[in-house]
Amino acid sequence: MPSFDIVSEIDLQEVRNAVDQANREIGTRFDFKGIDASFELTDDKVLMVGEQEFHLQQMMDILRQKLVKRKVDLDCLDPKEPVSSLNAARQEVLLKQGVDSDTAKKMVKSIKASKLKVQAQIQGEQVRVTGKKRDDLQEAIAHLRAQDWGLPVQFNNFRD
Repeated sequence: MPSFDIVSEIDLQEVRNAVDQANREIGTRFDFKGIDASFELTDDKVLMVGEQEFHLQQMMDILRQKLVKRKVDLDCLDPKEPVSSLNAARQEVLLKQGVDSDTAKKMVKSIKASKLKVQAQIQGEQVRVTGKKRDDLQEAIAHLRAQDWGLPVQFNNFRD
């Protein structure tokens, strides 16, 4: 029986490269001369450190530009509120991966409401869609792509 999986993944190597490029650009930009500013990448977040919130806004723009050049979907970013002290400002940007349960339930509900002849089931951080015909699955993919889920959505593991 044909099936495919709905997942939300980002290429962490591309994110790492984008963060490295952003760090290099901060080192060469005139408006960041003499300012202690940097990006740090951990497992699931990017920490931006600057001297003022204004610097964090500029750093966020730089990070977005570098991610777009590397073809990383910006829907995966979840910026938190900046935290300022007297001489430093910090901001965390979380990297969203995996389809959370609320979004997965909305996807399943949307597929059922579309009256397509497919079944959807939640499997951890992904949704598996099965149907009898390949054309039905392709219609389901088109239906899901037409909507905004608030996170990057990929369709993989398509089997006949």
